[in-house]
Amino acid sequence: MTHDRVLIAPTGSAPDDEAAIVERARRRGFTRFVLSSKDGFAPRPGEELLFRHQDSLDRESGPSGTIPVVRVGDPVALEAALRGPASTRILAIEWTGDRVIPLENAIAAAGADREIWVFAREPREVSGALGALEHGARRVIVTVRTPQEVDEVEGLLEAEAPTSLDWATVPVTSVRPAGIGDRVLVDTTSLLDGSEGLLVGSAAGFLFHVASEAVGSEFSRPRPFRVNAGAAHSYVLLADGTTRYLSELEPGEAVLACRPRGPARSVRVGRVKIERRPLVVVTASVGGVERTVFLQEAETVRLSSEGGRIPTTMLDKGSLVYGVRMTPARHLGRAIEETIVER
Repeated sequence: MTHDRVLIAPTGSAPDDEAAIVERARRRGFTRFVLSSKDGFAPRPGEELLFRHQDSLDRESGPSGTIPVVRVGDPVALEAALRGPASTRILAIEWTGDRVIPLENAIAAAGADREIWVFAREPREVSGALGALEHGARRVIVTVRTPQEVDEVEGLLEAEAPTSLDWATVPVTSVRPAGIGDRVLVDTTSLLDGSEGLLVGSAAGFLFHVASEAVGSEFSRPRPFRVNAGAAHSYVLLADGTTRYLSELEPGEAVLACRPRGPARSVRVGRVKIERRPLVVVTASVGGVERTVFLQEAETVRLSSEGGRIPTTMLDKGSLVYGVRMTPARHLGRAIEETIVER
């Protein structure tokens, strides 16, 4: 669920209100807009502008043509809309009643022959429209009344997972008891496989790959939605490439689930559970610099290595573990250029 499937439809009491919404949306990475008037708006390179008339959307930039808009409030109206001319490649639906089940029906009926676009009356309707029957509407046109609502829409979207991460295998130099501390379980709303996990560490310059609990132990069942991620102070990599302290994670936030040297994806946090447990501090040498991660001492907490997953109870000096090199300096989770020393 990314920015390119969402069209921002600004509305306000004055032209300046719409302009402010469009400018905010542009800064947030949106490139498609549905406007009520051409006055004062010019597309930038790569943008698509459409203009709303009573029963149509006219494309000003991007692919040319007119897209019919139909209002649907009952099964009869939906069936009539879907029976429209076969030449109508795109159908934009404006719901006047139920919106989720009828959209599922429309997606199933349209198949690959027709694109279904839908209007969302407010930001909270966007997720349901994008995710219906897993694939969702091809485009969602969302009414936005204030610049702040642009941020709300953005927060509902899945970030584009990084296409490249600077993976490395690094040697463990020591594993030492670190007393009792607050460790953070991250339970996601997605099922993870045994090779997936989160990137966690004490310093942003290097994050260790902590594997999911999709593989259980002799005494515990698999928890394929869970990563026993580490101590509360640790950084974790979010899906948008920023970092967050584990103790600050909230339900609904998007973290980056990844496989060593493999694909990555955005998954949502369903629950965060913090409990006091015995910890170990794992130290590794990264280009001559020592980096650490604090993890619970347990058979089900594992770092990833080329030979598989190594429980913290079996980690030892010389073990080679996976992690990702990162820009070390951060401000509110975002990478910045500055001189920094982290120990």
